Amino acid sequence: MATNPSVSPQLSQVPSQPLQEPARLSEGQRLVDTFFAPSKTFTDLRRSASWWAPFLIIALVSLLFVYVVDQKVGFRKVVDNQIQLRPKQAERIDRLPADQRERVMAQQVTITRIISYAVPVFALIVYAIFAGVLFATLKFGASADVKFKALFALIVYTRLPELLRALLAVVSILAGVSGDGFNIENPVAVNPGYFIDPSGSAVLRALLTPLDVVTIWTLVLTAIGITCISKVKRGTAFAVVFGWFAVVVLARVALAAAFS
Repeated sequence: MATNPSVSPQLSQVPSQPLQEPARLSEGQRLVDTFFAPSKTFTDLRRSASWWAPFLIIALVSLLFVYVVDQKVGFRKVVDNQIQLRPKQAERIDRLPADQRERVMAQQVTITRIISYAVPVFALIVYAIFAGVLFATLKFGASADVKFKALFALIVYTRLPELLRALLAVVSILAGVSGDGFNIENPVAVNPGYFIDPSGSAVLRALLTPLDVVTIWTLVLTAIGITCISKVKRGTAFAVVFGWFAVVVLARVALAAAFS
């Protein structure tokens, strides 16, 4: 039988090289790449679903924000401003006798301060719920090959851009922004709802506040991350993430309509 003299017998016996795995990232690299090369970070979550590093940073910045609010604005003012955003509650409190009104306000201030300082703990619960909803949707709705621990770590990492909102709020408070009208739940002008007057429509505020630059950023990162930790197509990932976002916005609007 004739042979092809151009092919070396030695080369024909060389086994094919295995596909090279992506380089492992350090915790520092994963944190930085979340902002500048998110696919690298999210792909690395398949190797290690560790989430403590971003969570500790989120917790520290959150506590810094709350401390600055406590010292520079005061939780009595925070509660006053929150009540003004809820006309029915404000009217109900105004009808109380002076001593009862003061007692109710003191209780509200204490509860708000405790909840604010405990936000990192509540955040973990919210992350777990969000991850659970996405996990169930992807697993049973899209037959995705995804692990809950990787999805939970993804949710934590995609919250990192929210640090920018908190840090901007800290800077503005330290720069001397007035406490009048300060809303601890929406402290900086990164969404249209920020510009609605406290006496304006609560329903419109509930609709526009979630249309937040930082929030949209985190949702986009979440959708990209889902495609990196699973075999779900990018279009499906975006549909799932923004579909649930729409459900949450509609729920906020419905609650605002019911209680305003």
